[in-house]
Amino acid sequence: MTQLLVQDKQIVVPGEELATGMDFVPGRGTYRNQDKIVASVVGLVNVVGRTVQIINLSGNYMPKEGDTIIGEIIDIALFGWRVDTNSAYSAMLSMKDATSEYIEKGADLTQYFSFGDFIVTKISQVSTQKLVDLSMKGPGLRKLIGGRIVKVNPSKVPRIIGKQGSMVGMIKDATGCKIIVGQNGLVWLEGSVEGEMLTVDVIRKIETEAHISGLTDRIKEYLAAKGVLK
Repeated sequence: MTQLLVQDKQIVVPGEELATGMDFVPGRGTYRNQDKIVASVVGLVNVVGRTVQIINLSGNYMPKEGDTIIGEIIDIALFGWRVDTNSAYSAMLSMKDATSEYIEKGADLTQYFSFGDFIVTKISQVSTQKLVDLSMKGPGLRKLIGGRIVKVNPSKVPRIIGKQGSMVGMIKDATGCKIIVGQNGLVWLEGSVEGEMLTVDVIRKIETEAHISGLTDRIKEYLAAKGVLK
């Protein structure tokens, strides 16, 4: 018999059975044991369609192919840039993956990206030895100009984004800030001084209360109390 054994946003521990039957699909933080889906980490249950996954309550970021992240240029090599991914593994952005322009050998690569620049980039490949390659070819991938960077616990990123971007969309509308959330736990935001300060406050509140049910309603109430909820 197919049955979901837990509630969405319920806190579970490793070894806890989450669902029975083959209609549900194991996602991140879970595994299948015969006809059961079992938690492999401590976290919040997140049911998306038929997929049962776990949102970690803590932990470092582990680079994953396809993730969109915010990285910092930390070194310039002969054929590209070394990028800090906010994890134990740095990444390489090669010249061919950095731009559609032709870059001549020996060109000054700081004309494109320099030390300390932050970029929105996509992880194109992660080898078995954890060698990480990046790409800037895709919608929204670019160098970030201005604004500020806020570092959050990577495990709280799904709660900051919300289902189909609902949480971050609400924050953008309320504060008037542009916001980009990297899956590696770096958030870029740009707006008025007041808007940026309020956005940081809201993000910290989400971090602190991510494990408590009713988070969306509490954030709405918080923004309403600030007089900015539209």
